[in-house]
Amino acid sequence: MKKLILFIAFGSIAMLQSCSRDTTTVPVDNDTISEVFEYNTNVNFTTNNNFSVLLSYPHTIYSSDMVLAYRLSGVTQGEDIWKPLPETYFFDDGTLDFKYDFDFTRYDTQVTMSGYDLASISPDYRLNQVIRVVIVPGYFGKQSKVNLSDYKAVIKALHIDESKIIKMP
Repeated sequence: MKKLILFIAFGSIAMLQSCSRDTTTVPVDNDTISEVFEYNTNVNFTTNNNFSVLLSYPHTIYSSDMVLAYRLSGVTQGEDIWKPLPETYFFDDGTLDFKYDFDFTRYDTQVTMSGYDLASISPDYRLNQVIRVVIVPGYFGKQSKVNLSDYKAVIKALHIDESKIIKMP
């Protein structure tokens, strides 16, 4: 009888232990599709287009995808400097001079420049702008702890090969 009770006790312990699970495992998304579209022609903010540019995608993105937009603001020591949108510039007194903002759909991203007396802003900020649109799968955005304002960190986290960036007309 003692052997039977001992057997039942060990069996119960084994069953209780098998019910535990490791909660440190993070699910892995093996079919994430990330893309970057670069627009470097006809990105001009003028009175003719009400300081707004529509950037169409080469194909429809998923409704769960997120979009990040970055503007090339310069080059330092051969490295591109990408600033995340929205991007705001202020006068010396702290009031708004102008800003770039964006919105997106499954088909395109619209980048808009707003502020005061936009026509007088230097052509360096209005004409021949280069914009990169990063398509971020919804799963990544919910699970990631990457700094989305850091273009290089986003590209690294999404495993995007810079040579495969899609250059748009």
